[in-house]
Amino acid sequence: MKTVLDHQTLYISLLLSRVLGNILSVSALKGLNMETEIELKFFVSPEFSEILRQKISDTKVLQHSCRELGNTYFDTPDNWLRQHDIGLRIRRFDDVYVQTVKTAGRVVAGLHQRPEFNAEHQSNEPELSLHPADIWPQGKEVDVLQSELSALFSTNFTREQWLIGMQDGSQVEVAFDQGLVVAGDKEYPICEVELELKSGQTDALFTLARQFCDNGGMRLGNLSKAARGYRLAADYQGDEVKPLSLVNTSNQDTVEYCLINSLEHALSHWHYHEQIYTERDSIPALHEISNSIRFIRQILSIYGGVVPRRASAILRQELKWLEEELSWLKSYDYLDDLLEDKGYALRKLDARKFLIAELKEQQDNLPQREENLRLLNSARYTGLLLDLSRWILTRGWQPFLDEKAREKMATNILRFSAKQLDRTWAELIESFPPEHHLSSQEYIDQQYRLMRNLYTGIGFASLYDAEERNSFRMPWADLLHGIDDLLTLRTLEPFVEKLEGEEKEQLQRWLIRQENSILHAMEQTRIIGVEAHPYWRD
Repeated sequence: MKTVLDHQTLYISLLLSRVLGNILSVSALKGLNMETEIELKFFVSPEFSEILRQKISDTKVLQHSCRELGNTYFDTPDNWLRQHDIGLRIRRFDDVYVQTVKTAGRVVAGLHQRPEFNAEHQSNEPELSLHPADIWPQGKEVDVLQSELSALFSTNFTREQWLIGMQDGSQVEVAFDQGLVVAGDKEYPICEVELELKSGQTDALFTLARQFCDNGGMRLGNLSKAARGYRLAADYQGDEVKPLSLVNTSNQDTVEYCLINSLEHALSHWHYHEQIYTERDSIPALHEISNSIRFIRQILSIYGGVVPRRASAILRQELKWLEEELSWLKSYDYLDDLLEDKGYALRKLDARKFLIAELKEQQDNLPQREENLRLLNSARYTGLLLDLSRWILTRGWQPFLDEKAREKMATNILRFSAKQLDRTWAELIESFPPEHHLSSQEYIDQQYRLMRNLYTGIGFASLYDAEERNSFRMPWADLLHGIDDLLTLRTLEPFVEKLEGEEKEQLQRWLIRQENSILHAMEQTRIIGVEAHPYWRD
């Protein structure tokens, strides 16, 4: 089964000054040319240009321009800059060269915050002395780094820009880029829309993005042009699917910080796997998107005693919709397990060939890649991600908090986490009472509750001893796998009536034996789970 509960980008590029504000003001006084950007990036198709122009025609356009841009990116043979999360490029437009350094930053709500240093230059050859010496990482002298640099790849594209005045007075720059990333004899198309806040409120950026995406066709980009160039230069074949890991929660965190950290963790996991699926057909990647959605829904439930439900009502509604849109993935898993290795699980059944044909037909009728990509590019899907990101970034819950809730948000996470884990523990004992033997249907009825309760631990478990938490969580995770095994058998039950004679009776006997075997193992596992000591209690 592909249910993963214990195991880890939204690349909306947001280079915010609010966190770096003091640094920026000091830098400005020192005469350093460091800028920040607040930017949303979307991947689109070439045909989207007409929709974009139509949307822009309904706005207040202050400026419009079009130019050819060339960018060359540099690094050492061992990618020393990249290893330190630093990008070095020279951009050319007309006869002007600008050298830019983007240094390592931090992530807020899955939106990247990175200081950017710019300096006018005279050529397409890098000159590190144009920037402050203290921005380079320790471990290599600047003159040595300078001598090792060479061009890795280039991005060449046409950029059409519009400066748009918003109703609240904010100004947003819209750029439509079309061209190529080139590394040696390899190339990759560029077709994207970027929205950058030039002045005013961050909300204006999201408002305009919402207007642009209401017809679909826009997907939030989690890879910059540079990131695609580095991949192309290295002949990178794509990221691997990762299970959802525990949130890195510290015992010094506040309740509110843990809420933010958990939501950002889920969003990062979501967008990481969205990018994988857009690059290749990967059902496991879709599973991890689904895991992220379920985890976010559980986060909102966990903090529901502090954050009023009305603060997240629309988000919860849309997350539920999207989870339901992906609910077919479970059916895919059950079918895939039965069909694995040419139906090896069914090898002892005389009706094996018939069952394999029927199961394959069912699997073929599930949503295919084209339909899934339409979902990922739909207006509703993109709107949900924009709204969720804005909610985290602007702390959209705060206007709904009373004084008592604000105080609770500022308290240490340990007591809150123990209370939430106690609550989910009580629900598990109620759902799986140790004094009763449970039937197959009774286990299946508790699948969703068990899954949601295990997600609670993802947010808090790293606060506690790893060995104790793993010993506690393992039998419950195994129980969830057992429920999946029972549901896999249920997939075969409708075929009993399609068979006759010995084949029918044989399948009936086989299903009963398999179910009894699974239930016996689950009962033993449940006893172990119930008897395990809760790891969050002293």
